[in-house]
Amino acid sequence: MPQTEALDPRAVAEAIDRHVRPETFPVAIRVLRGGEPLPPKVRRPLQDMGIRISICQGISMARRYGWSIAMGEEDLSCPIALVAFGFAPAIPYYTEGNLAAGMYVETCGQGKLTEEEVPRFAAEEAGVVVAAPLARANFEPETVLVYGNSAQVMRLVTAALWKRGGALTSATAGRADCADIVVKTWRTGEPQFILPCYGDRVFGQTQDHEMAFTIPWSRVPELLEGLEGTHRGGVRYPIPHYLRYEARFPDTYEHMKQLLEEARRQASAGTPRQDG
Repeated sequence: MPQTEALDPRAVAEAIDRHVRPETFPVAIRVLRGGEPLPPKVRRPLQDMGIRISICQGISMARRYGWSIAMGEEDLSCPIALVAFGFAPAIPYYTEGNLAAGMYVETCGQGKLTEEEVPRFAAEEAGVVVAAPLARANFEPETVLVYGNSAQVMRLVTAALWKRGGALTSATAGRADCADIVVKTWRTGEPQFILPCYGDRVFGQTQDHEMAFTIPWSRVPELLEGLEGTHRGGVRYPIPHYLRYEARFPDTYEHMKQLLEEARRQASAGTPRQDG
């Protein structure tokens, strides 16, 4: 099995494209910490575009535009992302559930439970989040992200399980999927499938047919082996359609087939043909 230091992001992207055929670019994600320099040719939303954005917007720019985007505290507009990515403290107004209450849940008490499920970086874990098309990444990713339809994500799930078996377990509250994508994948070291949240659909413009899949870079060698292995085993995308069956037609069609068969029998027997 190849080691991650020998992996070429471009080759990984090509393997994903060959086996999964995603509509948008697979994305490389890395959180830069401890003074780690920005990769070359990276765009900063506030500095280079004059706007603050959400993490899901930056990811969409990477997977749809092919841009490399770097997002620090000053680049972010979403208050949930500021907390989840360790740039801002989880103040009581947030932890009490006020953001979720009345929109996602009935009361602040339920909202508090919802916010407790959002994965978070501690302040010392915070760093600049870089997202770039995997094929063009000039840095070693921590996470690989792929958006696709449910069949394409299923293809990635089966590949991720090729070496280990079992099942992947994912959890969602229908919000803050940016934290699931980046924080949860980094913290657990496990692949997962992700239901895009409401904000990702509104601000990141993720489409109704799309889901997401993430895998730590350290697990990518298993994924590549799994893509090849499951392909040999017959699990492929596009999903092949079973076509070796005999169709059953409407009664009028079936009656015509009977008339045609009777005409053939009469012709072979030398009897005059009778229509009707």
